[in-house]
Amino acid sequence: MTQSAEGPLQLRAGLLFARSNPRTERGIQPPDMTNLRVPVSRVDHIQGDANAPITLVEYGDFQCPHCAVAHGIVKRLQQHFGSRIRYVFRNFPLTEIHPLAEAAAEAAEFAGENGKYWQMHDGIFNNQRRLTPELLVELATRLQLDTDEMATAIDVQRYLDRITRDVEGGERAGVHSTPTFFINGQLYSGAWDFENLLQALDAA
Repeated sequence: MTQSAEGPLQLRAGLLFARSNPRTERGIQPPDMTNLRVPVSRVDHIQGDANAPITLVEYGDFQCPHCAVAHGIVKRLQQHFGSRIRYVFRNFPLTEIHPLAEAAAEAAEFAGENGKYWQMHDGIFNNQRRLTPELLVELATRLQLDTDEMATAIDVQRYLDRITRDVEGGERAGVHSTPTFFINGQLYSGAWDFENLLQALDAA
């Protein structure tokens, strides 16, 4: 990720100025399966048992409307499979088309540093239609996070290296758009509605 002449993303007194970023949709995923290039590890954001027989990795964008739909589908899949599934979310902000995507990712990483990643993750997706800088502050307040410190973290792009690692790992594995899923390390190239994902996960 590179910083444009507009300067870093800034969140102050409810104002957000997002810099441009070269991450954008560049094509359709190939029909074949590709291996996950970066194995799941302790640095990932993970829900579920480490020994679960099914691992579902998603590369997602907090401002992508398709990812908001997928969020609800993943929740249903988690409910269906219970302890048999482990879910991992990795950042893939397409900031040329979603200018708030990285700010939201930074806010989620800040929450994660304070032990509340999944609460922020769910809060952003559940309220994505009204995603604004004010929403990020509102969610942080609900989670009793330091909103001034979060603003600073977003301003200085504290988690840019982490986000960039996710993006680069995704690109190496053939990720071009969001959401993109991997099932047990293999790229899933089918439709990501509930029934098709359920069938693919059952077969894993």
